[in-house]
Amino acid sequence: MNIEVVCADITYLEVDAIVNAANTSLLGGGGVDGAIHRAAGPRLLAECRTLGGCPTGEARITGGYDLPARFVIHTVGPVWRGGHKNEEALLASCYRNSLELAAASGVSSIAFPFISTGVYRFPIARASRIALREVAAFLATHPEMHVTIACFSDQDRATYSQALHVLTN
Repeated sequence: MNIEVVCADITYLEVDAIVNAANTSLLGGGGVDGAIHRAAGPRLLAECRTLGGCPTGEARITGGYDLPARFVIHTVGPVWRGGHKNEEALLASCYRNSLELAAASGVSSIAFPFISTGVYRFPIARASRIALREVAAFLATHPEMHVTIACFSDQDRATYSQALHVLTN
């Protein structure tokens, strides 16, 4: 399977597309969203203003501008509310929609940050299983795509690596 789990700053990765864990406005924010907007430069914000936002679970694509990546795929993850508000299905939809948009845009390598595990409080172990399940299902029909999971810390990388090990064994 073409899945790699690394501890890295996603804004430096040399891939065709990076995924932005965005908010519904797509106009920047904190965490990875703010870092991507800062690294991409003001043209990213200008393009995002033309998109009219993005509902939770969906994805939108823009240019990468000053990033090494050609594209930024923005997806809005769910806020964790205890697991009773369709959060798991919405998170899975983020990955599926991002990957489908990437494939439709000719992307052969893509990097994901954690989606919804920061200020949106989605439990990281659960989020990692959902993310990897969706990526593996997509790769089963798109084996040419290479997916990188960019982790913020060694502890996060260990969580995703463990989920990947369980998935592949």
